[in-house]
Amino acid sequence: MIFIMIKFLIKIGGEVIKNNLENIINTISNIKDKVLIVHGGREIVNFYSEKFGIKPKFVISPEGIRSRYTDAEELDIYIMAMSLINNRITSMLNFNGTKSIGINGIFGNLIVAKKKEKIVIINERNRKQIIEGGYTGKITRINKEVLDILIDYYDCIVISPIAIDIESKCILNVDSDQVTSELAKAMKPEKLIFLTDVNGLKLESQTINVIKSKDISNIIDKVGIGMNRKLLMIQDALMHGVNEAIIASGLVKDFMSEIENSTRVIQ
Repeated sequence: MIFIMIKFLIKIGGEVIKNNLENIINTISNIKDKVLIVHGGREIVNFYSEKFGIKPKFVISPEGIRSRYTDAEELDIYIMAMSLINNRITSMLNFNGTKSIGINGIFGNLIVAKKKEKIVIINERNRKQIIEGGYTGKITRINKEVLDILIDYYDCIVISPIAIDIESKCILNVDSDQVTSELAKAMKPEKLIFLTDVNGLKLESQTINVIKSKDISNIIDKVGIGMNRKLLMIQDALMHGVNEAIIASGLVKDFMSEIENSTRVIQ
């Protein structure tokens, strides 16, 4: 097999998908290099959960990281919603002439994770509490051979943040930023791009143009919930051989033209 370099690994956030997907697809379709896409979809999962009478549940870790709590009932909604998002993105790319395939982490055991039996959260009384882990997991392995085979034929691979726990024989919800980071560590893209609803990392309302990975720890408690997780995942990716990451707005017409006005995270 000939090794093929992944030029871009792009994470598309749920707010971006909801409000600006057509422009995102048009921009990606103009990229002539190999692209991996990881998508989120929190708002869309919430919509379908509520439509089926299930109230979305979120928890906060002692480190201040907010994440979805997925029980057995909501897992089905999560898988359904992520599949709908994946199919929509993949079909739009193919309509635009970008030869694409949509998959999730179950395909070929691409994303293997370990089910969390217990998790520690901060409860309503601001105290630590141990609860059942639900159907969420921590990624333990990326089988990059699956992507090596697919990227030989397709120009773009669209990946849903769904993993498989082979030992527990279950499907898991895994955080999309964590998926992006683990894929970046495995595939070593030239550029890692996070498309969000803001045009970069902001501190005291000012956009930071460049930040070094080693400085993330000094500011992690000064950024909002959501951005803190992204920064930690970016830091991990850069520690494992990724050259740089970019946090950019996905709500513009052409995000590639706005990269210079975004935040670059470097070693």
